[in-house]
Amino acid sequence: MRVLVTGSSGFVGSRLLKVLANKTNIEVFAAARGESIDCPVTVHLLKNFELSSSVDWTPNLIGMDVIVHAAARVHVMNDQALDPLEAFRAVNVKGTLKLAEQAASAGVRRFVFLSSIKVNGESTTTNDAYSPDTAPAPSDPYGVSKMEAELGLKAIAERTRMEVVIIRPVLVYGPGVKANFLKMMQWLDKSIPLPFGAIRNSRSLVAVDNLVDLIILCMEHPAAANQTFMVSDGEDLSTSELLRRIARALNKPAHLVPVPVWILCLGARLVGKSDLSQRLCGSLRVDISKTREVLGWKPLVSVDSALKETAIHFQKSSKQ
Repeated sequence: MRVLVTGSSGFVGSRLLKVLANKTNIEVFAAARGESIDCPVTVHLLKNFELSSSVDWTPNLIGMDVIVHAAARVHVMNDQALDPLEAFRAVNVKGTLKLAEQAASAGVRRFVFLSSIKVNGESTTTNDAYSPDTAPAPSDPYGVSKMEAELGLKAIAERTRMEVVIIRPVLVYGPGVKANFLKMMQWLDKSIPLPFGAIRNSRSLVAVDNLVDLIILCMEHPAAANQTFMVSDGEDLSTSELLRRIARALNKPAHLVPVPVWILCLGARLVGKSDLSQRLCGSLRVDISKTREVLGWKPLVSVDSALKETAIHFQKSSKQ
């Protein structure tokens, strides 16, 4: 089987390449934006890949069986684009759909699309959870662009022979994770007291190895065709509990001060960080029962083992 991975230099794509490269029945191709990426020697590199509606990648798609599409214009804080929605649409919608149209024309059998939980929204209650059947309610340009890409891909699947599989990940973590997750590890590693001891929310996370395992399953499983799946570790945590578990993985104490949540939210609003307070204090849960039942999938690694691997990588990198 010949598989093309876009977004191959990204956090998820690079991990996927390493796993696929060890499978003897798969010939792996990686689409890279530049001239080179750090990837296994057995992977074929397609250079200067651009996710744009003006580029014809058809010659490179002929003979491919599966495309795993992880490339995207990602969600960024303080976006400087004059029209953020149009900037996201240009890449995540127009570029994605052009690639999918070309893939269908080239005879690609299946297109696995890495979408986002932001298609559903930003928050749930501690008791509710998003499922694939939950009505989309994106609240930012990134989420809107992912929703529109999903709708376009479904339309392509309906009128061509190419199957589409959509995966909506929650926050992905693992060795080499960046952004807020990395900041939390840095705070805990330095034993800095944190005002998050009173947070009783509930959030779904997914270890990168669990996500990669599901992606690979969706590349071939017959029942995955033209379906949408949620993915998580299967264990939802409060921010307080997550910090305690990260600290334990780091072999550090967690100094969590029980500051009332309303004070945290008020302080965040006053400094223009309401989005951050939502991610720290709000709930966001997903229901993976369809993924389990339709595909027979279950998380490959536990939260604690994934956090330990993440912590080991963080500590080794910090010493370099």
